[in-house]
Amino acid sequence: MLQGFGSRTVIAIGLVVIAAIAVFLLEWNLQAAIITLVGGVAAALAATGTGDQPIETPRPIEVTPPPPLPELQEVIEAVLGPVLIVAEGRVTHANAAALELLGKHIVGEDVRVAIRHPGAAERLASPLAGMPQGPTNLVGLGALDQHWEMHVSRAAGGQRIVHLIDRTGNYAAERMRVDFVANASHELRTPLASILGYIETLGDDKAGEDAQVRGRFLKIMFDEARRMQRLVEDLISLSRIEAEKYRLPDRAVDLGELIGEVRSELLDAQNARSNDIVADLDLGVAAVAGDRAQLSQVLHNLIGNAMKYGRAGTPVTVKLWSDRVGMVRISVADEGEGIAPEHIPRLTERFYRVDPGRSRAAGGTGLGLAIVKHIIERHRGRFDIASTVGKGTTVTLMLPPHGKAAMPFPVAPLS
Repeated sequence: MLQGFGSRTVIAIGLVVIAAIAVFLLEWNLQAAIITLVGGVAAALAATGTGDQPIETPRPIEVTPPPPLPELQEVIEAVLGPVLIVAEGRVTHANAAALELLGKHIVGEDVRVAIRHPGAAERLASPLAGMPQGPTNLVGLGALDQHWEMHVSRAAGGQRIVHLIDRTGNYAAERMRVDFVANASHELRTPLASILGYIETLGDDKAGEDAQVRGRFLKIMFDEARRMQRLVEDLISLSRIEAEKYRLPDRAVDLGELIGEVRSELLDAQNARSNDIVADLDLGVAAVAGDRAQLSQVLHNLIGNAMKYGRAGTPVTVKLWSDRVGMVRISVADEGEGIAPEHIPRLTERFYRVDPGRSRAAGGTGLGLAIVKHIIERHRGRFDIASTVGKGTTVTLMLPPHGKAAMPFPVAPLS
């Protein structure tokens, strides 16, 4: 019978009935009963006037789900450098860089076994504190001279993210800077001390009055001063070359003509070995894109070294030709004592000498081959040193011809 009524109507009628029963059976106060009756009737009228409808369950709001996140392995593969994910002390994920450094077996291993280093083991054994911790330096991981920074951070679920950053290059650059300052100071301090010593000696009346002693001392002082001058000039030259490193030279330079000029300058200097220079030049070689002054400096350094360290009376051969791919090549060869293989990789380091005493006696500053290397790098060429102990040394350069794009690969040995 009540099917056509809404829920609020049924409730209002129920209140009216209850109020009436309360008045007649329970002897309610008439005023309270009237208030209850009025309220029930008002509710009934409101329900009837508004066409009370059954309450409907609201429809759920449709929400577009976010796109699925990439897999964890894909994420860590995108990170540069080795990355490990660690859960409960064991490696659960590792990217390709980590597998290459630590081995393909590390997934599933205890992380302290995977990263075999005391510093890493101590850091990974301690719980992560609330405050972020700095990196841990690891020396010798992968190779004896490698330096790594290990960063450890917390992820969801108590996992740890271990990220290794290679800092070997930074340490090498800092070591080179320290070595350079130390070597430069030594190279300048030694001749300066000699000059000051002889000046003090000449201040003595007996030594100063002896013309023969005075002349010998003055010659030594002059030679030491010239040595300091050459060193300062080479340092300035090296600094200038490094400043222009990224500015490609674009002028055409005829190397055959330039070699002839350098040979003439050495002959004019009346060097005892200038006549030993033998030129084997291909006159059909194309000009190169270069800086004429810097290429002249390269030839002076290489031919000068061959004259210093080759045996007296043996030829210093300068060869110019074009290879099968069109690159211009220059080689300077001597017939001297040669250089042991272990020294060759370090010959272009500043102030490095195979025989320091012999180099200083020959007037070398220890910067010649470093200057050659930087000039060839600026010209986007290649530089190679080959030597046989007891037979001699050959230095070979390869430069792109003028008008041809710079070589797409870095300076490296030709062999």
